[in-house]
Order: sequence, then structure tokens, then C-alpha cells
Amino acid sequence: MSLRGTREVRDSCQLFRLTGLLDAFSEPTFRKVLGAKIEEGPKNIILDLSQIDFVDSSGLGALVQLAKQAQTAEGTLQIVTNARVTQTVKLVRLEKFLSLQVTVEAALANIPTA
Repeated sequence: MSLRGTREVRDSCQLFRLTGLLDAFSEPTFRKVLGAKIEEGPKNIILDLSQIDFVDSSGLGALVQLAKQAQTAEGTLQIVTNARVTQTVKLVRLEKFLSLQVTVEAALANIPTA
């Protein structure tokens, strides 16, 4: 199974709900699509990875790159996570940089207001 997802645009953010695998196979398309959506706006991004089965080093690299791109665009990237994703992110000590959240509601509460 590859990576699948939906996109919901709200006033101040975009919410992506993803399922499947964020790995070397899916990473190039994931990075290209989300990178274009950050440019398009809104600049605040919430990635709901709570239904993701697996993230490898390619996926982590893409998340870091997207977080930097969102910051450059004066937006934010927040990741709603599950235990497996959290463990992978903490293993490489990126939990603070990647702004992990436990629920979509918690991530929405952290969106800066204009």
C-alpha cells in the first residue's frame, strides 16, 4: 500500500489526512504535492498522520523539508501523530522541530491568528 490522503482548506490552514506508508517510494510525490500546496496557501499546514502505518528516513526528511518550507513562507507545519510515528520522530530527536500534536483539535488551537 502506498500513501493516500485528503485535503481540507480552512480559513487559516490546510488539513491533510494521510493513510498508508510515508517511505522512499511515496516521499517524492508527497513532497512535491505538499510543497506546491504550501506555496498555494494558506501557509499553515496540519498533517494528520494518525492513520499512517510507517515512516522511514525518507519520510522524516520530507517532513523536515516541508516544515522549513512552511517557516520560510511564514506559515507553520504541525503533525498529528500516532505512537508509531511519534516513536520514529523521537528516535531522531525531531519532536520539537516537527511540532507533534495528539489531535487535530490541538493542532487547530495552535494555528496563529492573523
